[in-house]
Amino acid sequence: MDIGKYRALLRTVEMGNITRAAEELGYTQSAVSRIIADLEQEWGVTLLTRGRMGVVLSSAGEALLPHLRAVCNADRELLEEVDQLHGLTRGTIRVGTFNSISVHWLPRLMKTFLERYPGIRFEVMTHIEYREIEEWVAGGHVDCGFIALPSALTLDTVFLRRDRHMAVLPLDHPLAGEESYPISRFAEDSFIKLEDDRDREIVQIFERYQVKPNLQYRVNDDYAAIAMVENGLGVSVLTELVLQRTPYGVAVKPLDPPQFRDIGLAVRSRRSASPATARFLDHVERWAAEGI
Repeated sequence: MDIGKYRALLRTVEMGNITRAAEELGYTQSAVSRIIADLEQEWGVTLLTRGRMGVVLSSAGEALLPHLRAVCNADRELLEEVDQLHGLTRGTIRVGTFNSISVHWLPRLMKTFLERYPGIRFEVMTHIEYREIEEWVAGGHVDCGFIALPSALTLDTVFLRRDRHMAVLPLDHPLAGEESYPISRFAEDSFIKLEDDRDREIVQIFERYQVKPNLQYRVNDDYAAIAMVENGLGVSVLTELVLQRTPYGVAVKPLDPPQFRDIGLAVRSRRSASPATARFLDHVERWAAEGI
């Protein structure tokens, strides 16, 4: 992880701008800022001077820059030799995933992985149901798969991130301006229900809080549900990841009490995974650990 931090710092220096460096690295601006702040705290020095025109190295940063470059170059050369030993100049990784991961996570993960291993090919299989993806992994149809934890099958899994369930409301809804949406309110408002594996999570939430939703519509597409909410046909529940960058005019509120799903990556056996799959799993874990 330190090498990743060093590379983020070097790219920021080269670009002269944290936001542009973050975009090129596939990170968020806040993640790169946090990486630099962590290094400054760890080393007890100021590394960058920030101004209206961007960022430049401080005097301490100038003194450390040659050593940072040497470490990063040595790391890259070492990994290139290791890649040759493990045959990672060629290979295929078959990934099972669901829609929101396919849209919001996987393209960035593939891009950053292929920058290091350009000879690797990806085959992506998408399904809306988590259980089907678990079965693909268990049956060897894919090498790894993004799922909701815990897995119902015996698989090796790693936790990646917690994703909030959010109420999706029309903009003119009486609670559109409130901080959150009470789960009990689903018994009153017209409810638009998603018919897929995620429905089990929502059913469990309603059972936990003894709420009978006022069910009016059933759909099997996230964006169809959002469009129906936008047109005032009711309210729905979707995850925060699904709702990233949505162009629809809706209000999005955390549930009260808060509810979550845990997203993980699964392989049939980490010990017997191919070198390419094992390296991709490590790559995804590092990405998640850095909070990007």
